[in-house]
Amino acid sequence: MQHAPLNINFLGTGTSSGVPMIGCHCHVCQSKDPKDNRLRSSILVSSKTTRFVIDTTPDFRYQMLRSNTQHLDAIVFTHPHKDHIAGLDDIRAFNHFSQKPINIYAGANTEEAIRRDFYYAFTETRYPGVPDLNIIGIDHHRFMVGDIQVQPIHVAHHKMPVLGFRMGDFTYITDANYIEPAEQEKIKGSKVLVINALRKQKHLSHFSLSEAIALANDLGIPKVYLTHISHQMGTHTAVSDELPANISLAYDGLQISL
Repeated sequence: MQHAPLNINFLGTGTSSGVPMIGCHCHVCQSKDPKDNRLRSSILVSSKTTRFVIDTTPDFRYQMLRSNTQHLDAIVFTHPHKDHIAGLDDIRAFNHFSQKPINIYAGANTEEAIRRDFYYAFTETRYPGVPDLNIIGIDHHRFMVGDIQVQPIHVAHHKMPVLGFRMGDFTYITDANYIEPAEQEKIKGSKVLVINALRKQKHLSHFSLSEAIALANDLGIPKVYLTHISHQMGTHTAVSDELPANISLAYDGLQISL
């Protein structure tokens, strides 16, 4: 299948606490380098005719304003943790200007959390101005968002199932510390992989820096960006100097095309 050319805008590249972290005085949180200021992890995926975000973080409103996003066709969710769904209420602005519901694509565990946390959007008698959402369930099967084909990739975030996504030659995986061999096969052949790397030390539910690098090397991906980064990782400049030539730290506002 011919894939639509894509533009990827990194709306946020930080872990659940963001960087700087509230109340922290470490050298990373006090850094003056803009690349060390990280909102919660999300990307904006665009083709010539389609635009959607992966996840609505607690920073969603600011991310939309900062990226000057005027229109969204859909939202695609990875999993139900609050740092990935908490900003969904602010989709109301897009509903207001488009005068129609927005499609949101979610696995069963995320749909359950959205219906629970944003219950007021699903009641029979809805208060005026609440989010207008059309939930579309996703599992293992490919689906289309406009002209963009999306292949779900099932990964493990400790004991929680999480969805990564491949769109043409681009794969995006956040909040993972294990990927089964069969799911890894879906990633192979990508030209660009975005993978979470929380910090240098091992973690219960996220890939560490060395684990993310090892996985990327095993998969043979020519260009890799690391995301979902904590202040424990170190500064963007210091860590970048340690990385292989084909692996980079992503940062807020980074844009790539493929």
